[in-house]
Amino acid sequence: MSPSSSPTSPVDPRALRDACGLFATGVNVIATRLGAQDHGMTANAFMSVSLSPPLIAISIATTARMLPLLRESGRFSVSVLAAGTQKLAWHFAGKPDPAFAAPFESLEGEPVVRGAAAAFLARTAQEIPAGDHVIFLGEVFRLRLEPLRPPLLFHKGSFGEIAEQSLVSAHMTAFGEGFW
Repeated sequence: MSPSSSPTSPVDPRALRDACGLFATGVNVIATRLGAQDHGMTANAFMSVSLSPPLIAISIATTARMLPLLRESGRFSVSVLAAGTQKLAWHFAGKPDPAFAAPFESLEGEPVVRGAAAAFLARTAQEIPAGDHVIFLGEVFRLRLEPLRPPLLFHKGSFGEIAEQSLVSAHMTAFGEGFW
């Protein structure tokens, strides 16, 4: 083991961020509604947790303006952005674009991004403090998917798309069943 990989050596935050950036991920908009106002932010810290009960997780920085809004609402949506929606992702990442003045539609009273590859609606089941983030565990109560829409990807600080994607039927293949 080299000295830089010793368990007692501190990890440089920039090196950790760069290493995590090597993991290609989807791009999502986390949203919630308070009163008549919709709020959203771009995030890639999303994952499935359990099929029974249906649970997902999102990770929100303790400094994010979205954190108190999620806590107050107790519900959130995750819209998986479709390929070609980089400008929309930037809009929700703090670079507002007037072209996206009304990017949401309502699904059972929650805001979801129009044209998303998938959308999940969840009630907050648990909040877990995790360093400089809070993990929200959400119980999914509704979902919508567009399986023929390829996702927008994020890798090494850049957006991308799947080069070639074989389209799979709405039913899971034997591999998919075993994978989950």
